[in-house]
Amino acid sequence: MRPEDVVRGAIRFAALPDLFLRVTRMVDDPRSSGGMIARAIGEDPALTARLLRIANSPLYGFTARIDTISRAITVIGTRGLRDLMLAYAAMDVMTRFRDGLIDMEDYWRRSLLCALTARQLGLRSRVVEAESLFVAGLLYDIGQLIIAHKLPEMARETHLRAKDSGMRLHLLERSVIGFDHAAVGGELLRQWRLPDPVWEAVRCHHAPGEARHGLLHAGLVHIAATVADSPYTLPLPAADAPALVRHLAREVDPIGWALTGLHADDLIDVHAGAVAQLSQLSDTLLPRAA
Repeated sequence: MRPEDVVRGAIRFAALPDLFLRVTRMVDDPRSSGGMIARAIGEDPALTARLLRIANSPLYGFTARIDTISRAITVIGTRGLRDLMLAYAAMDVMTRFRDGLIDMEDYWRRSLLCALTARQLGLRSRVVEAESLFVAGLLYDIGQLIIAHKLPEMARETHLRAKDSGMRLHLLERSVIGFDHAAVGGELLRQWRLPDPVWEAVRCHHAPGEARHGLLHAGLVHIAATVADSPYTLPLPAADAPALVRHLAREVDPIGWALTGLHADDLIDVHAGAVAQLSQLSDTLLPRAA
């Protein structure tokens, strides 16, 4: 069995909506104007409302209110808005996976914290179109949902053994299944035709040195995932900050630091900012069903 086999059995269940695929083609077509893209998005009033809600959220901090998709395209960009569409479309896909094995409240909290951390790290590293890092961070563990859906017995075994033994889940998955959730998530995003740096960042979020495209993306998402999976995801008293630094220094792959030029000490402010945004944006970003 390969990751491709698992994804092949789930791809219809995890299909993206036609509107997103149409807007993606328009964004990639130089003949499509911002007005044409705005009109296409406007065909879905619910999506329009969600996109405007996030455009006016603390995630961006614009002083003037954004009340049209055309204005959102102007200030966020067509690709940035397309990436936010993907984030919402992927959330809708992920809410279909309900097996009782994975604590979905914890899953969403970690996913959003990873997304916010990856985006902040991208802005700090001057990454163009940092929303692509937000998407990769949000989807970093989607492979866990696919495995739980398609291979429930193996998923239960690996999750229970990880909980009982303290071993890392992805290492147990490799032992029991032959590959891990990162490989499955990366393959799903590849079949969704997402840009190479995005799906490879998900595929390599445990091993950033294995990425062939977008090494900076891979390194940043790896660090963000380490933050999201750490015990230090709540606001930290100042005295606890050194514990987070020690955790990151121990858990982040040295290649991740080398690829990004970051240091564990750099994550203190980033972590605080991401946790603050998590508190402010949960109602705006997370699916109602979560």
